[in-house]
Amino acid sequence: MTCRIAISIINYRTGPMTIACVESVLADIDDLDAQVVVVDNASGDGSADQIADWIAAQPAGTPVTLVRSERNAGFSGGHNLGMAAVKADHYLILNSDALLRPGFLVQILAAADASPRAGLIAPQIATDDGDVQVSCFRFHSPVSELIRGAASGPVTKALQRHVVALQPPADPAQIEWASFACILLRGAMVDQIGPMDEGYFLYFEDAAYCLQARRAGWQIVQEPRAVAVHFRGGSGPVEALGAARKRLPAYYYSARTRFFYQAYGYTGLLLANLTWLSGRGVAHLRWLAGKPVPKAMDAEMYDLWTNFLRPLGTRHAPEE
Repeated sequence: MTCRIAISIINYRTGPMTIACVESVLADIDDLDAQVVVVDNASGDGSADQIADWIAAQPAGTPVTLVRSERNAGFSGGHNLGMAAVKADHYLILNSDALLRPGFLVQILAAADASPRAGLIAPQIATDDGDVQVSCFRFHSPVSELIRGAASGPVTKALQRHVVALQPPADPAQIEWASFACILLRGAMVDQIGPMDEGYFLYFEDAAYCLQARRAGWQIVQEPRAVAVHFRGGSGPVEALGAARKRLPAYYYSARTRFFYQAYGYTGLLLANLTWLSGRGVAHLRWLAGKPVPKAMDAEMYDLWTNFLRPLGTRHAPEE
């Protein structure tokens, strides 16, 4: 039996947040033929039992299932389990630190119906204060790594068409990938190109899957009338580390390496690293003008080379 839409949500030690996310989905289902799958990624903190107890307390027929993973399979692996649990026309990939605004499901499914060649339909993602978040992007590239390394206004302005982030409202023609904090995947596309690449533990898997979809001829569109609220950083540490310019986890850099290799080959990966280093050289020229040099992430000059000799090697997941 194929349902109209399946909603996949990963829980990793975010029990109350995950339940709040599921409640927002259930409140929006109405009469849609929908199923919610919560995948516990081997949390080991009791939150899976908390969610199981909550599900058991719901009225009979509440369309929520808990899948317990034997290991922390990461973002791709967790959602692959969620999608494998239910056959659906569409799959909504949804972070546990997100909530759906009323009318979300109807709006995003209508957008999918209106664009049959769109394999991915991105909603508008907002903060809890109502501000629109950047959630649509161009692909990372060696030129964007030069921009990132330089962290300089003139360089960014000169190379504007290579900046990764698309400020909202994003030009539909420029959207190459979108955040998987919340995104609709067409079931026919998933059947054609397969599940998400589990060589990514966390980060870059969304860009990689969009790249794979586009190479297979699928389009990506955004539906601004479908709104999800994302409490950024609620289920991962990288945003906080990035804001403090502290060292990022090895799994972030192994994912970066994997993406550049898959997108541009070994030469492109090398070029991306070298252009970032060149950008840092540009950044340090600010010192000659008596201006502070923008700080890179701690140890990034070394961490960029993670998995360089084996780009499709280990994910460097915390428990592997």
